[in-house]
Amino acid sequence: MKKESRRSQRVADVVRSVLSNLLLIEAHDPELRKVTVTEVEMPPDLRLARVFFSVLGGEADRERAAASLERASGYLRGEVGRRSGLRYAPELVFLQDRSLEQGARVEEILARVLPPKDEEP
Repeated sequence: MKKESRRSQRVADVVRSVLSNLLLIEAHDPELRKVTVTEVEMPPDLRLARVFFSVLGGEADRERAAASLERASGYLRGEVGRRSGLRYAPELVFLQDRSLEQGARVEEILARVLPPKDEEP
């Protein structure tokens, strides 16, 4: 995969910041307030923003949050465009970030395989 350009990385950081503020402070939907934007990836043409998000809770919480993000995507896209100063507001594609779950699963496996720290020589 081609490395992101500096410009696309800077714009992705701005989009992440704007979305984080919108979701944390201004969201009227309580499901959206549970969402944490973990990363935004953008191609060099800046027309699409892949927004990775996480939600604390179970699978049902993640599904409700994903549905709420989809419903609010038009509004969020408009606000990102207005607040970022971009000529074109990027299309927002929301993807669940499973890295926290995967990390916890790896730690669980390591805990079963490795001896406890108290027993190490």
